[in-house]
Amino acid sequence: MSIQSQAIKTTCPYCGVGCGVVITPDDNGEFRVKGDPAHPANRGLLCSKGSALAETLSLDGRLLYPQIKGNTVAWDDAIAAVASGLKQTIESHGPDSVAFYVSGQLLTEDYYVANKLMKGFIGSANIDTNSRLCMSSAVAGHKRAFGSDTVPGCYEDLELADLLVLVGSNTAWCHPVIYQRIVTARKQNPNQVLVVIDPRRTATSQSCDLHLALQSGTDQVLFNGLFKFLYDTGMMHHQFVENHTQGFSEIINTNLPDVPTVAQECGLSVTEVLKFYSLFAQHDSTVTLFSQGINQWSYGTDRVNAIINVHLLTGRMGKPGSAPFSITGQPNAMGGREVGGLANQLAAHMDFNTPEHWGYIQKFWQTDSLAKTEGLKAVDMFREIHSGKIKAVWIMATNPAVSLPDSTAVRQALSRCELVIVSDCVQETDTTRYAHILLPAQTWGERNGTVTNSERCISRQRPFLAGAGEAKPDWWIISQVGRKMGFPNAFKYESAHEIFNEHATLSGLHNTGLEAHRDFDISGLMDLSVQQYDELAPLQWPVKRDLNSGLPLATKRMFTDGRFFTANGKARFVHVGAHKPVVVTSIEYPYTLNTGRIRDQWHTMTRTSKSPRLLLHINEPFVEINPHDASDIGVLDNQLVTLQSVKASITLRARLEDNQQRGTVFMPIHWNDRFSANAVACRLIEAHADPVSGQPEFKSTPVKLKPFQATWYGFVLSKRELAIEEFDYWAQINCSGVIRYELAGLNPVADWSRVARKLLCTDSHVPEWIEYFDLAKICYRAARIDVGRLDSCLFVTPEHRLPDKNWLMQLFDHPLQKSDRKNILAAKSSNAVDQGPVICSCFNVGLNPINALIENQNLQCVEQIGEVLKAGTNCGSCKPELQKLLAKRSETLTKISS
Repeated sequence: MSIQSQAIKTTCPYCGVGCGVVITPDDNGEFRVKGDPAHPANRGLLCSKGSALAETLSLDGRLLYPQIKGNTVAWDDAIAAVASGLKQTIESHGPDSVAFYVSGQLLTEDYYVANKLMKGFIGSANIDTNSRLCMSSAVAGHKRAFGSDTVPGCYEDLELADLLVLVGSNTAWCHPVIYQRIVTARKQNPNQVLVVIDPRRTATSQSCDLHLALQSGTDQVLFNGLFKFLYDTGMMHHQFVENHTQGFSEIINTNLPDVPTVAQECGLSVTEVLKFYSLFAQHDSTVTLFSQGINQWSYGTDRVNAIINVHLLTGRMGKPGSAPFSITGQPNAMGGREVGGLANQLAAHMDFNTPEHWGYIQKFWQTDSLAKTEGLKAVDMFREIHSGKIKAVWIMATNPAVSLPDSTAVRQALSRCELVIVSDCVQETDTTRYAHILLPAQTWGERNGTVTNSERCISRQRPFLAGAGEAKPDWWIISQVGRKMGFPNAFKYESAHEIFNEHATLSGLHNTGLEAHRDFDISGLMDLSVQQYDELAPLQWPVKRDLNSGLPLATKRMFTDGRFFTANGKARFVHVGAHKPVVVTSIEYPYTLNTGRIRDQWHTMTRTSKSPRLLLHINEPFVEINPHDASDIGVLDNQLVTLQSVKASITLRARLEDNQQRGTVFMPIHWNDRFSANAVACRLIEAHADPVSGQPEFKSTPVKLKPFQATWYGFVLSKRELAIEEFDYWAQINCSGVIRYELAGLNPVADWSRVARKLLCTDSHVPEWIEYFDLAKICYRAARIDVGRLDSCLFVTPEHRLPDKNWLMQLFDHPLQKSDRKNILAAKSSNAVDQGPVICSCFNVGLNPINALIENQNLQCVEQIGEVLKAGTNCGSCKPELQKLLAKRSETLTKISS
């Protein structure tokens, strides 16, 4: 692995914020990671995940060589197998028998070539992306309102707005850098008002001016009522509506809800509703930031349009500090939209329903095989794989066996499919196990190309490592297959630079001067030299050529002239009804499951699990339950619980939180079969999708809960990975140099000594062995000691509260003393200090020392904690939790004094 010798500027591979990163090698061959102060997205900030990127670069678990049916092969053989398999399938069953499922983790150049091969030369639009799962309702809402998939604003608007409305977004955890920018803006402008609309009381809502904990799924009722309130109170921008919109009368003449109706349907008080409506009316400069809590519904598109409607009504569009703003989940969800990575799009924001676009692309790509009808969106695509209509699927850089709804059916579909090709950088995922052909792709640090973030900002991802093993860029793999399938001239690319220039050229085709009718245009970049491409600084599209200077001219905000990309140039109001979830709770399934992300993990953990500190904060799959609901079903905090829907049941840890509304539960999406026995959230979720966008509903699944009736609980610490699958419950946590397993079982174990030796002594080497068994209490402890050092240990008790593990973890770092052996069997160290749950992952600062510091020194602000313990001084992701601890202490003192 060759290593770059100087600092490299690149872009973070996680969320859609698109943070710039500076990578600097040190003398030991390691890398230092810091935020790029010159990047407009983050201005030097990074979240906990971005700060830990250097810890994810190891080759552990990497897919390094092409494989066919588990056997390593040469690239030529793998490419030939893919090409012949696809060709034979097409010849026998037609082009629609083939599908590509791609990812917002791909670079734009990779995305472009995949879309070109599938839609342009295979001749089917059956290419869709996992971005369908996170932002396709925003795309559909934009297109209905604006005539184009356009994000109107930019991050600067968050700082210029007088009112920020965060709806369906736990920004503090899911987009921490955006949240920190908001926090900083509010300090600089104390008059800025922050409203958070979310059924849960999240980290984001802790410092807001108003939190509307509305009933889940009623956001469109709230915004429909806001529309009526603004109109009735004279807040309509008559000039803007008359000159720049259409369809107003169709909305205002419908039965929009009044304030009492909104309050009743949303589960809010009239006072709360009026306060929000009044704030919106009083602040002309408003940004409404929305994310998955709006999009991931079976009527997500209508929810998006309900938000856009109030911005159109008040003319809060196209000017500084005013915009409806969709913030995306993946680093290149926007880039995928640019190249037509969705099944219902053509490249360069061209459309299937516009026949002249067919001609543009056919001529540009020089193909007679262009797909002219929309393909299958993600949910329907995998249904057709399951039915056998689709015979071959190529999956790139994503893990649909975990991330798609009804994931059991997805796995069945893949197991039945005649040809499954997977391009990935990871050897073992829940999806790669179904692959007939595995293709090793390069990953972050090795890749070379561009990504586009949530504010339309194109940034470079630059390589600072050589490709590991025989891993190749995705565009190279796809191009080689295209050549082998008989399209050598169309896929003769030798670099990502060539592909980018072609992509930029296509974006300007019939889209300049009087012909300009598409929002996406980066034709100002179509003639970049290799050096210019390598040095490309972040800039926002559209990027046209300045007629005076000849230089590329970027665009901060869209619609500044009040013209939209509809036939008459006017934005459309869209009538939105009051929808209900497709499936509602019942006596048998009385709780509603909401799924989402947590602070320090990403997607299905294939990258973030490699960083030990990212597992310090939350390290087991869990479900948040309101304490009153937990009491009703007999579940204790930290106890295991079974969560069941009509589709499946899973087992995970209960976390009792009063921020969770009664009747609702929340669980994260990240855990999979690689890291847990049975905690894949999407097993529970039925595959219902929005009829307009095709985006699945992840926020409203009826479930029931009951205690997991374990007869014993335990944990294992080991220097080696162990075969742990035989236990009823297990979760794997990769700590620094040690792997930790949490365990539980439904049935008593007759001989723990035998089980322990089988589990921990997996080789012929006979080490030192110590153990302790209290038959009366059913407590067992054993340790394997090798050359005087702790190699592994097992602890078992009948209670779900287990001994503190921190002191045991420390024993792995040095030769054991006699007292250490005694303490292991006693399950307690005489010197141990219980840190409690980790709050700050960057500096491994636990809850207990933070609380002690707050109490002993009577601290009043987060900055004071940072001065002593460093917590909150790096990425800032833990600041909301630190603020919550301060507020809790303040409440305690108030109660005592009263």
